[in-house]
Amino acid sequence: MARIQGLDKVVHDQDHILILGSIASVESLKQGIHYAHPSNRFWKVLSAIYDCPTTTVDQKKAVLEKAGIALWDSCATCIRKGSSDASIKEVVPNDIPGFLKEHPGIEKILCNGKTSYQTMRKYYPELLDKIEVLPSTSAANAQVSLEELIEKYRKSLGVDDGKDLLGKS
Repeated sequence: MARIQGLDKVVHDQDHILILGSIASVESLKQGIHYAHPSNRFWKVLSAIYDCPTTTVDQKKAVLEKAGIALWDSCATCIRKGSSDASIKEVVPNDIPGFLKEHPGIEKILCNGKTSYQTMRKYYPELLDKIEVLPSTSAANAQVSLEELIEKYRKSLGVDDGKDLLGKS
């Protein structure tokens, strides 16, 4: 197993929510964008919540910016076999407290899955009051349907049904 380096954060001045994964998958590292594996449901969830396409990288970036969502991972580097969170070892966490100081508009942290939350709980317990853990959008979490993910994320993001970021009615 090799040490892997995660992707850089995606952040905008007006962001008010930080969504944290554990660390980028092999496919995400290859493509250079978070949640790039086609079986991961993250972008489908955001597309449904915000009624915006998320097919291209530019569309993905646009929905994040318009929704005020920053993306990053709890792990900066780790040892991992393949893309499985279950094999993550020797974590070096990202500097989440430093990030929050640089971006004081971030009011809430949503952990995409338990591994991200467990990393935050271990290294940054002082931030637990800002954190909400959500089900992982990974296909490995198949017991949670796409519809359930959409509803849970919609509620945590504070979005009413049908909020359209592109200005369509």
